[in-house]
Amino acid sequence: MLRRSLLSAMAVSAASLTRLARAAEPTARNGASASPRTVLLKLGCQEGPTTDERLRFFARHGVRHICASFGRRPQGPYTVSELGEMRDRAAGQGIRVELVRLPFLRPSMADRDGRSAIVLGRSPDRDRDIDEVVTTLANCARVGIPGVTYNLSILGYQRSHKVTGRGGSQATAWRLADPGAKKSGPALAAQVPADLFWERIAYFLDRVVPAANEHRVRIACHPHDPPTPPSWRGVDAVLGTVEGLKRFVGIRESRYHGLNFCQGTVAEMLQDPAKEIFDVIRWFGTRGKIFNVHFRNIRGRRDDFVETQPDEGDIDMVKAARVYHEVGYDGMLMPDHVTKHADDRDERQAYAFAYGYIRGVIQALGGRG
Repeated sequence: MLRRSLLSAMAVSAASLTRLARAAEPTARNGASASPRTVLLKLGCQEGPTTDERLRFFARHGVRHICASFGRRPQGPYTVSELGEMRDRAAGQGIRVELVRLPFLRPSMADRDGRSAIVLGRSPDRDRDIDEVVTTLANCARVGIPGVTYNLSILGYQRSHKVTGRGGSQATAWRLADPGAKKSGPALAAQVPADLFWERIAYFLDRVVPAANEHRVRIACHPHDPPTPPSWRGVDAVLGTVEGLKRFVGIRESRYHGLNFCQGTVAEMLQDPAKEIFDVIRWFGTRGKIFNVHFRNIRGRRDDFVETQPDEGDIDMVKAARVYHEVGYDGMLMPDHVTKHADDRDERQAYAFAYGYIRGVIQALGGRG
């Protein structure tokens, strides 16, 4: 009798331990319990133009997945032949083209860019440009390239000054109160309040998201960098807050409409990035809205930050990578905005360092990189 009671108690204890273990396991996107997944995070890169020489550079440093780029062009969509030729050249180095940067919709000052009709709401030119995006999506689908990246920026990429880092390297910085911030670009000819900017964004998405659905090609939008206060230089940069990004991915809801999630830019939106960034990753990641990650670190907070090398900022990058994995993200982590130095004019040293760092982080979690 005593033996049976003891065995029964042991069975109950074992069952309790099993329940506790299952409760600690990661959960699937639908909230159900899931067994630990294989780490599928990939080391990637977006630097272009994607030449044979640069492809060899990627291959030497273990980069097997890329966001490819032809560079800017005055007009015309990417053709099937040039996309296919790029895909094949990359494959010759053991590299897969996961994304392509659109030839326009880049982070440039709209008044200086001849291809800004979409964000400036200028018809009929914006309709022509949207048609080019739709054609590019169809052509990507025909050659098996699963996504494109783009920006919907009016103010462009801005920084106020530079900071000297280790070894004399130069990092860019943004301080809203700095006189250099007000000199970062000319004021626009017209004011763009939030309602008007949202109207232009919706006009674009209303045409492009159905095409993305039809061709099953992801469209990944980069947030506004840096985030700026309302009416800064006449513009409400609506994709410069986490709430703005949440609203954005809800317009024309689709599994093919999401973010080129620049972790650095999103960290720039926060008052305490070292604590807040992980919940932001979880919000977008659990909803399947992260299509690519610019795995970038910063030191500071909203309106006052310095871009850093990945190992010296405020964000725990290993923890961030773990969160991407936990929410089911299986795409690329790539360097972005690396530091510069006179001894490294083409930034190859800085990129090589970042590749090794990211690959090490992924392997530390149990992935291949």
